[in-house]
Amino acid sequence: MTTPRPETVAKLTPVLTKRWLSPDAWRIGTYEQLDGYAALRKALKAHPDDLIQLIKDSGLRGRGGAGFPTGLKWGFIPQGDGKPHYLVVNADEGEPGTCKDLPLMTHDPHALVEGVIIASYAIRAARAYIYIRGEAVHAARRLRNAVQEAYDKGYLGRNILRSGYDLELVVHSGAGAYICGEETALLDSLEGFRGQPRLRPPFPATHGLYASPTVVNNVGTIASVPPIVLGGADWWKSMGTEKSSGPMIYSLSGRVVNPGQYECSMGVTLRELLELAGGMQPGHNLRFWTPGGSSTPLLAAEHLDVPLDFEGVAAAGSILGTTATQIFSDQDCPVYATYRWLEFYHHESCGKCTPCREGNYWMVRVYRRILAGQGTHEDLDTLLDTCDNILGRSFCGLGDGATSSVTSSLQYFKQDYLDYIEGRTAPKLSEKTLVGAH
Repeated sequence: MTTPRPETVAKLTPVLTKRWLSPDAWRIGTYEQLDGYAALRKALKAHPDDLIQLIKDSGLRGRGGAGFPTGLKWGFIPQGDGKPHYLVVNADEGEPGTCKDLPLMTHDPHALVEGVIIASYAIRAARAYIYIRGEAVHAARRLRNAVQEAYDKGYLGRNILRSGYDLELVVHSGAGAYICGEETALLDSLEGFRGQPRLRPPFPATHGLYASPTVVNNVGTIASVPPIVLGGADWWKSMGTEKSSGPMIYSLSGRVVNPGQYECSMGVTLRELLELAGGMQPGHNLRFWTPGGSSTPLLAAEHLDVPLDFEGVAAAGSILGTTATQIFSDQDCPVYATYRWLEFYHHESCGKCTPCREGNYWMVRVYRRILAGQGTHEDLDTLLDTCDNILGRSFCGLGDGATSSVTSSLQYFKQDYLDYIEGRTAPKLSEKTLVGAH
């Protein structure tokens, strides 16, 4: 285990995580003692348009993967249209390796609740929803308790803090479908339909929940709003980089000594994160990793010093995504890892569009052949051709994400595939897995 240098420790910027280790951090009493709901009091004295401008000035970008400017998204909501407005929080965190929203809701649910109230006030919404993954029972329980505490204290309901503003907040548990992490599929599920992505346009900003103007934001995005209201745009921009402002929670898992959540200014490198996490496990050397979950193209050991912000990761050929940094060593197989991810995407495809439904189905079978020692050189061309027919042709981003590990693992680790095909590596799967795979 390595001890991080002081200059590396200085990269830690606890903002969203600052209360996590406090006793009973999830209770409203603790939250109020640590600046809780002070931002709400300040926000309710401001004009909603000024709050939207503050978020624009801060440069806050979506923490759910796409990195879209939050203030710009809020500004898309038409005002004076006579329709009800809605805020929907996407808490359907379900991508392999991604685990930053669930601990936030478990340890500090009031940060999300307060952010919801401020954001709803800014976009003139009288009703808000938090759509949480069905399997996240403990986090949902904590969240519902926090919502009830907020109602009891007058932070939710009618005439909040005697400001004249009313807001109802509903916590809704989904059925555990990964596709509902896509915002329009989430909206369909929230309305009681099967979770499948909608054709766009129209966009949720004008035709979202119940065909009304809707903002859909990630948990981390909304939880960032109270600190920005309290600290100001310049303070928020003092962390991170010019185009990727603020801190980010990086989720380290895999072959590290101390896996967990590390909140750092955006632009930190994997080398620095590994140092904070105590280094690689003894006997393991870094070989490949994901910068933002299983739907982002793999990076290799040569990318240790890539800045982990939206622009830096994109320049390296990947996506920052959900900052789920999965670490794999020289004792892990990129072919097998890609196969396991692909099984997930095949299983979670909603089946609405042909490229994703059929492409992932067949790619899983090609991988089974390769890993059972019965692959051919032509299989590699088939994989790339299939990815080419999925990428950009799927109804939503699930299909695109499924191709990421396939194309990137072939780019960096083609020899590993050839070793299975040419018999230098022993098969990892038995022939039983090939039933129906040809």
